[in-house]
Amino acid sequence: MDKNVMIYTSSLCGFCYRAKSLLKRKNIPFEEIDIDLDFEKRREMVEKANGRTSVPQIFYKHHHIGGCDDLFKLEQEGDLEIFNS
Repeated sequence: MDKNVMIYTSSLCGFCYRAKSLLKRKNIPFEEIDIDLDFEKRREMVEKANGRTSVPQIFYKHHHIGGCDDLFKLEQEGDLEIFNS
């Protein structure tokens, strides 16, 4: 299965762990990009996320989903299942 979900993270971020745990629980494969020491990837994330600098920033097929709260909102609404399509 292709990894349609990309998540920019930081190793000390509790919200990143929560988001990744939800994706794992739902068996949704994802690509993780740790921006801790990679300033180019951090800059890439901010540009893709329309200026948002917080982590996690989550994308599905290059569409910006948002952060951890946005991901959990999709789960509550039953819309997270599309990530497995």
